[in-house]
Amino acid sequence: MGAGLFAYRLYTKPTTLSVGVGSIDGEIVKGALLIANRFVKSNAPVRLNIVKFGNVLDATKAFAAGKVDLAVVRADVGDLSDARAIAVIAEAVVMVVAAPGSSITGIEQLKGRSIGVVGGEINHRLVKALSREYGLEGHTTFKDLSPPDAQRAMKAGDVDVLVMVVPLTKRYLDYVRNLSGGGSSRSPTLVPIDSAGAIADAEGAFESFAIPKGTLRGSPPNPGDDLTTLKTGFYLVAHAKLDADVATGLTQALMNARESLVAAHSVLSGIAEPDTDPDANIPVHPGAAVYYNDAQQSFMDKYGDAIYLTPIVFGLLASVFAAAWKFLGLGRSRAPDPVWRVLYELPRRIRSATSEAELINIEQEFDELLKDEIAKSSLGDDRAADTATLTSAAQRLDNLIHRRRTVMAREKSHADH
Repeated sequence: MGAGLFAYRLYTKPTTLSVGVGSIDGEIVKGALLIANRFVKSNAPVRLNIVKFGNVLDATKAFAAGKVDLAVVRADVGDLSDARAIAVIAEAVVMVVAAPGSSITGIEQLKGRSIGVVGGEINHRLVKALSREYGLEGHTTFKDLSPPDAQRAMKAGDVDVLVMVVPLTKRYLDYVRNLSGGGSSRSPTLVPIDSAGAIADAEGAFESFAIPKGTLRGSPPNPGDDLTTLKTGFYLVAHAKLDADVATGLTQALMNARESLVAAHSVLSGIAEPDTDPDANIPVHPGAAVYYNDAQQSFMDKYGDAIYLTPIVFGLLASVFAAAWKFLGLGRSRAPDPVWRVLYELPRRIRSATSEAELINIEQEFDELLKDEIAKSSLGDDRAADTATLTSAAQRLDNLIHRRRTVMAREKSHADH
């Protein structure tokens, strides 16, 4: 019974993973924090520790160096050789933006002109793909620009077009509309990428996409018809070595929370299942694939045999050790360990806890105590606490921790409002 209880405690204990997230405007970071908070409120089996970076490239570099367990990455940015997809978090569209009334109607007309690359290094792979397809290399000047500098560069005529990658949400569409500084009456011109299909075939990180007619609003509608371009995705990725069960739990928790997350932040409206084909640009993690293929096993399916056999094995070993202990004359009467004092103190600490970290530390402390007492019992140590008592204590502490988490979540919700 004690071994089975210990196994169940280990199985149900939340796993905390660090997540590298970066964006130049902070929107993806906000989305990641919402996901982390939702996991806490829903008592998910995985908890996320958000590690902020300046942009998505920095987050991807930290992930590739093994500094974080997970990362929110963009499919076309950085080294993703060890990345395995958990889910698509958001989609972003390539926009080539010219000044209002510009005569530029295609990428091929950009030879010899100046192109502003909004986001700089983050979009260099995209720029190279466009340059190869349209023969721009050696004929065109590219200028890296920050988002705040892009409007000034366009108004001053320092660039002929701006290239950027943005989600099709209100916040970003307002940004694009205001690039010309003239409001809706002078909405900028969107330039199509007619060879988007060929670029997507050569660059697996991109897909051909049609920006719907009237996306930028205005009268007449802007664009006047569906406009061909490229899109890419932001992915939540894990290292290939991440435990499959943990990845499955993470995937399930995210998909279960999808509806509430989409309602909470428009940038998360793209949460979706990644491409599960073996030749996908970012291969799906095996643990995530288990969830998407509906091939999950229950706790008893995985550990039923071990739970059944462990007490028998421990019982036999305990008998052997007890006999040897007695034969060698090593048994001694000793004062009991202070187990009861610890069990008495834990409920008080749980009730006064003010953070998730404190509750996790208490769980870890009790897990270690439980492990030690089971080991003592298996050796025939008369100092070991009674299994029934430990079982009752574990159930009580679990209930107290769950109630405290609920109270803390309610208090935080009230504070937010």
